[in-house]
Amino acid sequence: MSTGEVMLEAPERPHRPITSSFDMREYLQLIISRWRLLAIVVALTTSIALLHFYITPAEYRASTLLQIEQRSPLALNDESNPYLEAFLTQKYYPTQYELLRSRGIAERVVQSLDLGADLGLDSPPDLALGGSEATDATELARLARRLLGGIKVTPILNTELVRLSYTSSDPERAAELANAFAREYISWSIESRSDVVSKTSTFLGIELQNVNEELQQKEKQLEEYSRLADIVTLDPASNPTLQRLDSLNGQLLNAQGALREKEARSRDLPELPRDRVADDESNGLITELRRERLRKQADYDAKLQIYKPDWPAMVELKAAIEDGERAYSQAVDKHYADAESRYRAEYSAARSQVRRIEREIDQVKSEAMDLSSASVEYNNLRMEIEARRAKKDDILRQLSAANTSARMFRQRESNVRVVEQALVPTRSFRPSLRLDLGTGVSGGLALGIGLILLLHFLDRTIKTPEEMEKLLELPLLGVIPDVSETSKGYGLAGYYGYRRRSQAALAGDSVRQIELLPAVHPRQAVSEAYRSLRTALLLSSAEKLNLISITSAESGEGKTATAANLGTVLAQLGKRVLLVDGDLRKPRMFKVFEVSNRAGLVNFLTGSAQPEGLILQTNVDNLFLCPAGPHPPNPSELLASDRMRAFLSFAQANYDFVIVDTPPVLAVTDAVLVGAMCHGVILCFRANKAARDDLQTCRDRLLRAEVRILGTVLNRYAPTRSGGYGRRYYYYESYGEEVESSSAA
Repeated sequence: MSTGEVMLEAPERPHRPITSSFDMREYLQLIISRWRLLAIVVALTTSIALLHFYITPAEYRASTLLQIEQRSPLALNDESNPYLEAFLTQKYYPTQYELLRSRGIAERVVQSLDLGADLGLDSPPDLALGGSEATDATELARLARRLLGGIKVTPILNTELVRLSYTSSDPERAAELANAFAREYISWSIESRSDVVSKTSTFLGIELQNVNEELQQKEKQLEEYSRLADIVTLDPASNPTLQRLDSLNGQLLNAQGALREKEARSRDLPELPRDRVADDESNGLITELRRERLRKQADYDAKLQIYKPDWPAMVELKAAIEDGERAYSQAVDKHYADAESRYRAEYSAARSQVRRIEREIDQVKSEAMDLSSASVEYNNLRMEIEARRAKKDDILRQLSAANTSARMFRQRESNVRVVEQALVPTRSFRPSLRLDLGTGVSGGLALGIGLILLLHFLDRTIKTPEEMEKLLELPLLGVIPDVSETSKGYGLAGYYGYRRRSQAALAGDSVRQIELLPAVHPRQAVSEAYRSLRTALLLSSAEKLNLISITSAESGEGKTATAANLGTVLAQLGKRVLLVDGDLRKPRMFKVFEVSNRAGLVNFLTGSAQPEGLILQTNVDNLFLCPAGPHPPNPSELLASDRMRAFLSFAQANYDFVIVDTPPVLAVTDAVLVGAMCHGVILCFRANKAARDDLQTCRDRLLRAEVRILGTVLNRYAPTRSGGYGRRYYYYESYGEEVESSSAA
């Protein structure tokens, strides 16, 4: 047969889409397979957690429960109240929580309890107060910062309640400090609010003193003028000028009162809540915007329990909340500015009104000069006195209201109440055996699983048949389970990393080897796997495939065992099968079948023998072997020669199947040379040893040489019950055991 009749056209590399799928069972089985590593990590983290529990000093936590509610308005008059404090924004409660944790409150606690360097605060002995003012302030701040290390503020959602806790190594000290923080916060809140009342009272007191002085001066002037002008009484009803002057004085009194009111409102405007002022200015628009903002925030918080923040609907809702926040802030700023402008305009108008009335009074006074100057001056002084008295009455009424509010604050009325006093804890807060054990076990599980997955992803070897199919995009012809006791080798001879075993141990129950197992134990699962390989090979092409080369990427991947067992199962069909040991560098076939290697393929390739005298009958019916023969100095040149093609043509003409065992592809080029002369090549890879890059390099090297790759075989696969191949393996394994046990019986 000619060379052209031996070689077939190399097929194109298949292009199949690589699909990725996540199989939870695969990762679960991976974790189960490395349970010892997981157990070691969990035991280590649990031991660390127990060690932490036993070496951590005991700490106690005492908690007090506070209610912070909306404050009552501070009423100073019957009109709109400029000191109304309403908690209408979302910033109020976070502000109060920060105040509870502030250094200012802690300093008040230090001073109220007279701590100094005492009471177990772990402070150096030289921190006692009593030095200079600057030194005392510095030491007080240091003690306050030490106190803040044990404070914790925990708001209770959707309520006005907040839990104030303090942690200390002394249970009594923990309860004392928790109650002290709550007490000093309430005191500070009362004092800060009473400061507004104090300022108002001071301002009204100064105004009252000024009015009294003016009133006394005017009354003295009236008395002196009456005595000087000898005036007992005047009737202003009979004088139109005096009536007009009386009317203007009344208007001036009203205008001055309005001016004081506008002045007070303009002065107090910066101290009022901006949103409250803007709400009054907008006739309730700010309230509606606030409600809409809070409604969107509540909707966002509710959906956040279900969806992730980066979900499109959540992102859109978050953007709507931010837009509402900006619209709310812009509306508050606009209406506050409008109110500020209106207050300034009203104050300016009131001041202009006072000046205008004063000018009119001056004009009327000049017109009344023709009248009795005595009566005009007398009535003018009398009206001014009446105006001062009316102003005095108004100030006295406001001052009385302010004093009433001040007395109310002195009675310690506050919007913050202690719901539950802190009690002395009976059990330690830290360390917690349950928490430490839970953390140790859960952390160990997480760390162990993470370590297992890391080792899994760092391992670049092929582990499963599915993984090999996806990587190489080549058909999988067979999966051969692992039958060896160790992972040092996969056969009987000591070449290419294989383990040496004798043929006599082949039939023993205690030792298993892969070569010729289909002939010795035909019912075993491995034998069934090779028969499946045979079926897949025969059905892999419509063409007749009777000249096959078998190789691998590197040594120790089971190519010789695959060649011997594939030849065995083909011979069991009644076909004449010839095994050719084409590995001229490190031949193994003669050791498998325990025949002589003194004469073989090398003798024919060098022209010293004929092929008929080199082929030996094996112990397996219909299975023949051509050993490699003596070691040649130039194996590649011999395998690429025309005599090699002639030998393959002879073998193909006289045998139904010819199987050639060749060296690894990545080691030498012999497998590529022989594969180009055969109908196709079968690639053998070993599970958990063959690297992915080596597999791809081996495949690409054969394809670049236009060698036809029939498919792949995965050797030494350790199946599990979770995968498809694993289920089949366990099924056939039990099937074989049942048959053999019945045969033995």
